[in-house]
Amino acid sequence: MGFTEIIKTEDIQLKDAILLEGLPGVGNVGKLAATHLIEELKAKKCMEIYSSHFPPQVLIDDDGIVNLVNNELYYYNGSGKTRDLLFLVGEYQGMDSSGQYDLCTQLVDLVKQIGVTTIYTLGGYGLGKLVPEPRVLGAATSKEIVESFKSAGVEFIEGEPGAGIVGASGLLLGLGKLQGIQGGCLMGETSGYMVDPKSASVVLKSLQKLLNIKIDLSELEQRAKQVDSITTQLKEMETGESEDRPDVNYIG
Repeated sequence: MGFTEIIKTEDIQLKDAILLEGLPGVGNVGKLAATHLIEELKAKKCMEIYSSHFPPQVLIDDDGIVNLVNNELYYYNGSGKTRDLLFLVGEYQGMDSSGQYDLCTQLVDLVKQIGVTTIYTLGGYGLGKLVPEPRVLGAATSKEIVESFKSAGVEFIEGEPGAGIVGASGLLLGLGKLQGIQGGCLMGETSGYMVDPKSASVVLKSLQKLLNIKIDLSELEQRAKQVDSITTQLKEMETGESEDRPDVNYIG
């Protein structure tokens, strides 16, 4: 029999809030973007989610202390044109479809009770090849969200993503829509080969416009340059190997 326990570290009540989901996925784009926002906005932790739907393991911190794997919720009180924000982050998603549905259903019920009216999910759109200049693709629960995303530079391409949106990034939108919560998904193009700070950075540029906030992206952009440098070196190594490799494409 499974269990899911939500521990409140602080009681909160938000107003017309936006939930931003940034769990691990392709290129860890969503996780990087959400974590960077939490750090820049100095958002505060309010809940920890423990569940048997997560992998059966503990993580070990720098002091050698073990902690059960979990998801966490952080909040930020907006002002002026900036709405209240709630962030969902963690090291894992549910391990199977049943777990995903169970966790996302409980989460939608929970965030609705504390004032969330909109859900933005963040993720990567894997292309299986290097992407020098990634775009941000979108999907939404309503035409109004589509138009607001377009005004922030998000592109909508017919038939993409072809396989739909898998995992929490899709389920939270679908289940939220059933409960009257509008929302959309921001997907940064990525190779999917490695953690992609460049893709996370372009997602955050669109989010800045949508959320009416201004944040420093220099740390992510510096990490993106480091990844680009490593990628360039790997490509040069591959080119050198292919030039040195004898031509065996013949019959003899």
